[in-house]
Amino acid sequence: MRWLLIILVVLFVGLQTRLWFGEGSIAHKSELDRQLQAQRDKNQQLIQRNKRIAEEVKSLKNNLGSIEEKAREDLGMIKQGETFYLVIDENDSLLKHD
Repeated sequence: MRWLLIILVVLFVGLQTRLWFGEGSIAHKSELDRQLQAQRDKNQQLIQRNKRIAEEVKSLKNNLGSIEEKAREDLGMIKQGETFYLVIDENDSLLKHD
């Protein structure tokens, strides 16, 4: 009877140790839950980015005005007959040379 009690106590302590400190412990599960939520947040951001890109592609395929707008914004294109003005900020540290 005494040996059975000792075995049960050792088994109980071993299981409690794993529950609180080992792999699969409560702390480990909490960390995994945190990582899972961070990944879900990142995935949601990427889904939104992909939707915006898909809308832009659709607009570029169907609307010539959006192609012109994109070229003007990204490539600095100007139409023939237009005048281009470049305004430089004198306080801009990127333009100053030492």
